Amino acid sequence: MKYEVDQKDPRFKISHREAWIGIILVTINFIWWFGFAYGMGSKSVESYSYVWGLPAWFFYSCVAGFVVMVILVVFAVKFLFKEVPFEDEGGNSK
Repeated sequence: MKYEVDQKDPRFKISHREAWIGIILVTINFIWWFGFAYGMGSKSVESYSYVWGLPAWFFYSCVAGFVVMVILVVFAVKFLFKEVPFEDEGGNSK
């Protein structure tokens, strides 16, 4: 059974926007992680500072980064994503 896709369907515009939001979130996560991990972690081990017993570069890149990303994703889902019906206009679900 072949299904014709209507590119004028407003759900495609919404899904493309939400996909871009996801790409932006992934990019923010990578920049955050890379910046702290390699920015602070490239020093000699003797010069490391520690947060809760973890090297600061690890704490900020992995632990704090995780918390920041959870907050950003929750914000995006609550305020930027929209509820979209899966049924087409004819009422048939695919």
